[in-house]
Amino acid sequence: MANVQGYVNDLSETFDHKLAVASAPQKSNALSNKISTVLSASYADSEIREALRTLDEKSIKNSAETRRKLRLDVQKEVIERNGDIIKDFGHVAEQLKRIGTTINSLNKCCEDMGEHIAAARQENAPVLEEASTLLGQKQELETKKQLLDAFNKHFIISEEELLVLMTTSEKVDEHFFAILKRVKQIYVDCQVLLGTENQRLGLELMDQSSRNLNTGYQKLYRWVQKEFKNLNLENPQISSIIRRALRALAERPSLFQSCLDYFAEARERVLTDAFYAALTGSSTENDQIPMTKPIEFHAHDPLRYVGDMLAWTHSATVSEREALESLFISEGDEISKGFQAGRKAEPWSAADGEVFDGLKVLGHLVNRNVAGVSRALRQRVEQVIQNHEDPVLLYKIANLVNFYRITFAKLLGADSSLLETLSSLEDSSLRQFRTVMSDTATSIQTDLTILPSDLRIPDFLDEALTQFAALMKSYDSSLTPASSRTADFEPILSQALNPFLTACEKLAKETEEPVTSIFLANCILAAKTTLSTYDFVQPRISDLDEQLASLSSTLTEYQHAFFLHTSGLHPLLVALASLDDSPDSLLKVPTLPTFQQQPLRDASQTLDDFLPSALMDAIQNLRGLSSMKLAQEITVAAAERFCEDFEFVEGRLGRVDELREEKGTEEEDGEGESDEEGAKEGEEGEDGEKEEGEGEKKDEVPLRSLFPRTSGEIRVLLS
Repeated sequence: MANVQGYVNDLSETFDHKLAVASAPQKSNALSNKISTVLSASYADSEIREALRTLDEKSIKNSAETRRKLRLDVQKEVIERNGDIIKDFGHVAEQLKRIGTTINSLNKCCEDMGEHIAAARQENAPVLEEASTLLGQKQELETKKQLLDAFNKHFIISEEELLVLMTTSEKVDEHFFAILKRVKQIYVDCQVLLGTENQRLGLELMDQSSRNLNTGYQKLYRWVQKEFKNLNLENPQISSIIRRALRALAERPSLFQSCLDYFAEARERVLTDAFYAALTGSSTENDQIPMTKPIEFHAHDPLRYVGDMLAWTHSATVSEREALESLFISEGDEISKGFQAGRKAEPWSAADGEVFDGLKVLGHLVNRNVAGVSRALRQRVEQVIQNHEDPVLLYKIANLVNFYRITFAKLLGADSSLLETLSSLEDSSLRQFRTVMSDTATSIQTDLTILPSDLRIPDFLDEALTQFAALMKSYDSSLTPASSRTADFEPILSQALNPFLTACEKLAKETEEPVTSIFLANCILAAKTTLSTYDFVQPRISDLDEQLASLSSTLTEYQHAFFLHTSGLHPLLVALASLDDSPDSLLKVPTLPTFQQQPLRDASQTLDDFLPSALMDAIQNLRGLSSMKLAQEITVAAAERFCEDFEFVEGRLGRVDELREEKGTEEEDGEGESDEEGAKEGEEGEDGEKEEGEGEKKDEVPLRSLFPRTSGEIRVLLS
């Protein structure tokens, strides 16, 4: 590049020199055009740069001679290079000729080989055709063999497997169920063969599979029956093979139902024998000693005897249900699925089309298993009911049976025969209870005696209330719904309480007040005390409260009358009650016999003698009442009414005195005018008028001075 740069610089200097020399216009412009072309070339042009780089690689010295020979040297070098290229192409052409010769040789060799191959193919064509046919036949035979092997493996049962499926000497195990499952699958798959052209094969295989299945199910049926005979449901680990056998046997509903019937009969015998063993300690099938004491030996109380039998029955039923659940209730409802599949095999066994319900069948089976226990239980409980006449015991037995009836309803459902037995026992107990109570009430009605001297409740009511308290306690512990407790207990009220209260009312009718009211009040108070503990008798307590209020009102009237008559206020009150409030009517009061001076003084004295011990005397009238609080309330109410009556008398007497005083004042004014006009009369006339005036003043003594007690004093003395 340094040489090229120097060459460019020299060229520029030469150009400048020539330009200076030829300042005037030249005749020929060839040189100027050439120089312009050179100078117009840019170094940035790629061709110029490439040319300059080539010159630089040749290491040409920048001199005038070299610049003159540069064109010739370049053309010479181009010619030499072209010669070398032509020489190299000559070698290539020679090699191509050799290759062409070789290719011709190969083509000739290939033609010869093709002729030999065509001849060999013509000779071997029959052999190849025969070999191809044999290979196709071989492939077809291999395919048929594979199909036959697969068919035999899938549709044909071996003799060993048939022995396991049919022979009773072979045990029922997992291998048996695997074979049974395979035979069922064969029977199902044979239906596919019926859709092919060879239906005979499908029919034969289906017939054979059906016979094998029936034989297998018969073996399974007999094995299940044998196992049921020795099955111990108390064992928490019941064999899984039995459960699987039942699920498989469900595909034959008739055999399955037959097994259930056999099982129910066997379990009924076992449970009935166990019930007798629990009662007596001895068994009909063995002489084993029971683990616990026999019920009949230690349950001397009838209620406990019945309760122990019911408790044993409940425990046995729960255990039976739990054990059967593990047998017949499975995850995925396998028995139900098998039952549905079995209907297709036995359409005559499911004519009703009812869907198999495992829980329903389980409840029905448990109910059948405890049928024998139910009969024995009914017989013994009825004996207890018929042999006892204690109403409390009978009602407690009814409530106990009701409790277990509700419990068994949740366990077995509403259609259980055991529930019918318990309902019958409950009705029988209540019927005996009503009979005993009716007989007791009848005997009381016919044997009524006189009232007790102290007016306490009679002995028959005391006993009845004691019994009734026991009945309410028993009823309160029952499972009767809260919404119907009051209504359901109403018959017991009418049978165990109302007849005795009616007898007390009949007994009280033979006496007079206040004995009648005090006696009935004592009876009602005792009944209220007994009933007040329980909510379900609140309506009856309200009725008793109303009766007691009526009796209290009667006793209040009696006490009020006692206050009026004993105090001497009654004549005054009666005399004043017949008059109205007009002045003319009130001015007649002093003329009445009751309000004359001496009778009024006597009434005042009688009142004074009565007041100090009035309350004590009044309460003494109610000494037979069992509630001192009620006696005080009645007396206080009567005393209040007496005070109101006294205020009425006091007010009327005060009003009479006021009216008399007003009238006296008017008469005195009138008498003064008469004295002035008759001042000239004689002394005898004056003496007579004085005596007459003194007599009138003497008759007009104020009534309040004769009857001085005030209502305030009365309230203080009676408080």
